[in-house]
Amino acid sequence: MQYLHSAVHSIEMLLNTFSTSPNHACLRGQLASSWSLCYLTDTLLVTQKRLYSTSFKQRGSSTCKASNKSSFRWAKDATSPMMVPGRILPDDKKPMLSDVSHCHIPILDMDEPIDRVIDKVAKACEEYGFFQIINHKVPQELCQNMLTAVTDLFHLPPEDKALLFSDDQAKDVRICHHYRKDQASQEKIALWSEVFKHSWHPIDDFTHTLPRNPPQYRKVIALYAKNIGGLMTLLLSLMSQGLGLEPNCLNDKIRGNPTYRVQANYYPPCPNPELTLGLGVHTDRDALTVILTTPEVQGLQVLKDEKWIAVDPVPGALIVNLGDQLQVLSNGQYKSVLHRAITNKTQNRVSLAMFYGPGKDTLIGPIEHLVNEKHPPRYRSYRFSEFLDEFRRQEGNRRRVKEAFELHMNG
Repeated sequence: MQYLHSAVHSIEMLLNTFSTSPNHACLRGQLASSWSLCYLTDTLLVTQKRLYSTSFKQRGSSTCKASNKSSFRWAKDATSPMMVPGRILPDDKKPMLSDVSHCHIPILDMDEPIDRVIDKVAKACEEYGFFQIINHKVPQELCQNMLTAVTDLFHLPPEDKALLFSDDQAKDVRICHHYRKDQASQEKIALWSEVFKHSWHPIDDFTHTLPRNPPQYRKVIALYAKNIGGLMTLLLSLMSQGLGLEPNCLNDKIRGNPTYRVQANYYPPCPNPELTLGLGVHTDRDALTVILTTPEVQGLQVLKDEKWIAVDPVPGALIVNLGDQLQVLSNGQYKSVLHRAITNKTQNRVSLAMFYGPGKDTLIGPIEHLVNEKHPPRYRSYRFSEFLDEFRRQEGNRRRVKEAFELHMNG
């Protein structure tokens, strides 16, 4: 155990040395020109995974592993997952899985000194828009129970799930599919996933509107929501300080009657992952997302420097994703980046995304302290309801919602 701690520390020191150089290619996404940096990064990731897996086992807690079941059927029609024409994407939307980078998004230890955490959070927000966090204080047993409850929900009998199925976006609690639109035929192509959506709140009771089965889901999601609410407040404080703002600045910009959304995703094994996606290419419309996912099963991919990066989940980690509203509030300093979910042939995968965003009447625009002669405003101000209207207008396509609010400077 001590050897693994030493190995992680030594490799991190080497990477930190490289990161101060103007030629730190791997950390800037220029992976091909720096084999040694990618080797160090890969070695660090593998060593961290061994370290944290060992640590969880020693504490008697498993690693957030969801149960592996084969009884899944789609809620919409009660059929088993099969690759039928209505699920095959057009050629221009297929994932091209051979063209994926093996560099990694940052992994941040929340137990490090606060100044160092702020610097690392800011750098990850500026360069990637995604990062993983360890030592986040959300109990590992709770994470495991949450993933198990989500998996059990998707494995309910199809007649039970059918009662929850709806394409009505105004319905708060529902199971649905995501689609992409074939531009030639205008037909909807169902993606290879099933989705369960509902609202949440870190303090108030929201579980009375949720289904009673599986019986543990209500209790577990309520406790998980309390933990994630506190974590999101901390993350936004760190992000504010990384911008040189007061700790409460971003929280204050969002917290007036905010929006809380849950999206649980289930990805069954797919006979041909090259023909489809679990979730299409998109950015998140809200401000901040925290994702819990099945450990040791890849699926999430992030676009960096026009290259897809596979997110290798670290046991015990949570994934943090910046949404469009943070890019606008930061005047483009922080990034909300394109990402997608792919499928695989042999393993099911679940994820639980907790979204936090402004209320419909909240005014969003670049924070005035981040705007000056050198950094003019990149976006016009808008009510979040206007952003949601544009979001719905672009349904079925690769959305470019925040781009609709960009200011185009002359000269």
